[in-house]
Amino acid sequence: MTAWQRRFPLALIVISLVGLVAFNTTTGTPSIGRPSPGQPSSAPSVTPWPETGFTNPTPRMAIVYDASGRGSAGFNELAWEGATRAAARFDAELEEVSADPDDTEADRVARLVALADARYTPIFVIGSAYAAAVAAVAPKYPGTWFGLLDDGSVNAPNVIGMLFNEEQGAYLVGAAAALTSKTGKVGFIGSVQTPLLKKYEAGFSAGARAANPRVKVQVVYLSRTLGDADPIDPPAARKAALRMYDAGADVIFAAADDASGGVFRAATDRGLWAIGADSDQYLTSDPSVRGAIVTSMLKRADVATFTITMEVATGVPKDGNNVFGLDRDGVGYAASGGFVDPIKAQLDAFADRIAAGEILVPTKP
Repeated sequence: MTAWQRRFPLALIVISLVGLVAFNTTTGTPSIGRPSPGQPSSAPSVTPWPETGFTNPTPRMAIVYDASGRGSAGFNELAWEGATRAAARFDAELEEVSADPDDTEADRVARLVALADARYTPIFVIGSAYAAAVAAVAPKYPGTWFGLLDDGSVNAPNVIGMLFNEEQGAYLVGAAAALTSKTGKVGFIGSVQTPLLKKYEAGFSAGARAANPRVKVQVVYLSRTLGDADPIDPPAARKAALRMYDAGADVIFAAADDASGGVFRAATDRGLWAIGADSDQYLTSDPSVRGAIVTSMLKRADVATFTITMEVATGVPKDGNNVFGLDRDGVGYAASGGFVDPIKAQLDAFADRIAAGEILVPTKP
């Protein structure tokens, strides 16, 4: 019997999950695609968790960040929030580990080995920088579950890739941009021209044109490849945004990582609008620029880590890639500040149609 099962016998787990479903039904947890945070839309069925041989009296789980750590990026913070909520449900220990900027592949492998040896499971790892280390370590610890967030490249029976339909969330903020724009011109600024950011661009452009077929979308990437220049350059992002604003755009989607602050500053300087990405950047940005952030695309890492932990704890995890879209409340838009309140019904209608499969959002521009 596992540590999780000893801590929470099967009957109690069933009761907990039934309570979770009842909570969502009775408290009005937002439906898929809505802006406010919420629990996953459904609870997994319960089956016995396979024997792992663990002897810990208390369940243990871990989350491993890249060099940026938890506090420097909203996506990491969201992943932690979901893991924390799940850990509290099972009274589990949650270990946080951050990488060093000069880590080698051997360092990453050693870090995962130490956690697996200490019988942590699941071990959540954020980002593709750890993909090779997970691929090397996971086969040696078949009783340990690894959750690889934002990467689906590792194929192993105890590795769960957690991916997102970013294009769906981008579609919603693209619609918000077009519906908010007074000039009929909107912009997209990406940090680096990668396939992932192309998904953001494709969804944003499609959503903007769905809301206003005559809208014009300007697109700029700060770097063509990661090696071209430093894409985390707020001054460069600010200059690019100012050029877009001066060319007539009045709403810009900043999918530019930490450089997005430069776009927010430019929007504030011009008295125009900007849109954040991945987390609710109205809440995480400097108060001096919040008034310019009309909304943010949400990439719900908290839903992913909570959902996968619940599946591991109740014995129903599935290896392979789990994709979180609007149908699983994995992406959405933020409503902080109340700026999108006048168009919320229109955005929610788009969200419902995407979740139902009526709108297929493109992943390439």
